[in-house]
Amino acid sequence: MAVDPRQIVAGVLTVTMFVMLGNMITRDHFYPVDSDISIHSTSKQSLVTGPWMKGGESVKPCWTKPVPQEADQSQGFVTFSLTNGPEYHVSQIADAVIVARYLRATLVIPDIRGSKPGDKRKFEDIYNVERFVRSLDGVVKVETTQPAEVSSRNLAVVKVPNRVSEDYIAENIEPVFTSKGNIRLATYFPSVNMKKTKEKSNTDSIACMSMFGTLELQPEVNEVVESMVERLRTLSSKSKGQFVAVDLRVDILEKKSCQGDSSLKSKSCYGPEEIGMFLRKIGFNKDTTLYLTQSRWDSSLDALKDLFPKTYTKESIMPIDKKAKFLDSESSELEKVIDFYMCSESDVFVPAISGLFYANVAGKRIASGKTQILVPADIPGSSAASTDYISHYVSKKNHFAYSCFC
Repeated sequence: MAVDPRQIVAGVLTVTMFVMLGNMITRDHFYPVDSDISIHSTSKQSLVTGPWMKGGESVKPCWTKPVPQEADQSQGFVTFSLTNGPEYHVSQIADAVIVARYLRATLVIPDIRGSKPGDKRKFEDIYNVERFVRSLDGVVKVETTQPAEVSSRNLAVVKVPNRVSEDYIAENIEPVFTSKGNIRLATYFPSVNMKKTKEKSNTDSIACMSMFGTLELQPEVNEVVESMVERLRTLSSKSKGQFVAVDLRVDILEKKSCQGDSSLKSKSCYGPEEIGMFLRKIGFNKDTTLYLTQSRWDSSLDALKDLFPKTYTKESIMPIDKKAKFLDSESSELEKVIDFYMCSESDVFVPAISGLFYANVAGKRIASGKTQILVPADIPGSSAASTDYISHYVSKKNHFAYSCFC
């Protein structure tokens, strides 16, 4: 019996089709998670794995600028210093502006003081003076230098609680200001509380503008931050330039006794290995790039690097010509500033340590729409969804920043 050649060709094509279909089904369901080869042969881009969020929230300021005050109405001077790092600076600025406006006083641009005695800098060493003055135009009068008539002899030091209220100013600060004419503010933090209040305050607009609209890095510092961000994005080619910033500092972990103690149900900090295990369980693969706020490498970080080989500190990615000024100086103030802005600009932020750094980085990220903030936890089992660990500041929209942006 003769066989039609067309039937033979059709049979071969049918078998080939089923083989190809079988391969497609197999690859679609069982492709290795950590592989860098694309599932689709027509794509030349590597497969991006990990729980990266697409884009960010689009937000815009929804505060109203306060009614301008007449310049000749100034009744005296309010002075203060920025202390303890950038996470405190944003809150200290807001409190000082609120106090100065309430008192109709002139605000003197602060100096910046570190934790060590004698560690003192000018405001312009870190922040942009012109931006600061311009942003407060019509809100309060600003002096860029301390007037000659204002000295420590005629300054009354007044303690100010963070997120100061008008009632507190009226009862505790205004009488001293009326008596002395000039005051120096010393902000203290009764608690780390950056949650928005249920009822809006008269000072909310001023606080919003002061926290999110006044501080901008001066050009040289900003250049260092941007160069480090760009370096990390270059190293993150397998994740389309995305990287994770982790606030993890060995000295603080040691002070808080956080290294390896997973017996507590609720913890305020997590060690390097715990952070590594957390990130792997929620889906980040070994090729994920991590930035740590730890300045120099410490042997205690080795366990984290074993899980994520692309783990970097400032020491390894800062431009060589900038290390002497920004990394090798006796002051740690510039390092803290770099960390604050690196954590604010990363694609994902993970606070290994709870506190004001976490709270105010969260605020800055919310203001820019970068809301992928993942809070570590002990995860039972082998995996979990990253969305289960989104910061409550974001999931519940209860950060003060949500009073400022909409």
